[in-house]
Amino acid sequence: MVRVIEPSYEIWTPLDGDYILRFIEKCARNCYKSEGAITEGSAAKMVKKLIELGHTAMLEHYNITVKITCDLGCYKDLTRHRHVSFAIESTRYCNYFKDKFGSEITVIKPCHIQEGTEMYKTWYDGMCDMEKQYMKMCELGAKADQARMLLPHSVKADVVMTANLREWRHVLTLRTAAAAHPTVQQIMKAVLKDFKQHIPVVFDDIGEDLNTPLQNVS
Repeated sequence: MVRVIEPSYEIWTPLDGDYILRFIEKCARNCYKSEGAITEGSAAKMVKKLIELGHTAMLEHYNITVKITCDLGCYKDLTRHRHVSFAIESTRYCNYFKDKFGSEITVIKPCHIQEGTEMYKTWYDGMCDMEKQYMKMCELGAKADQARMLLPHSVKADVVMTANLREWRHVLTLRTAAAAHPTVQQIMKAVLKDFKQHIPVVFDDIGEDLNTPLQNVS
């Protein structure tokens, strides 16, 4: 039977906010040869000023990698960002008929369809029907790249994203906005909330309502 899970994420890069700010400050002060002005607490002031002035190229000197478990529709939105490196679970090579996947297809529970409603039941029944037909195709000898033609947007995908801080600011600004699709808002708001908690200054001016039940699973 199809497996339904919540979206989730893991931040793979250790987030030492103090170190990150000091690293950016060190890079930025090279521009002005003002290394002698580095003092206790100067990094936060420097980074805040860089962002206010729009000199965010300095934020490109630090990368963060996050693994996101989301639906196919969500990952399609994320991969539109050009300055991010991606490693994505491949439905071409991953055959969910095999034991390593439990001989089942995992789908992401939609955050914008209320569980317990007729609409949710219709969605769930559709996922079960899809899984049944996928497995039947595999039994008939179909390869993963043939059977995947049945896979809908709700199918789970593990997405590893690596981007510098400047690009993360861009991604999170767009994908936590009200105009973003609800499923991508859900996961990106959780990531942004974590970033805000661990990295001072850099993300303070992004996002407002970040209430989300999703937790970092790392």
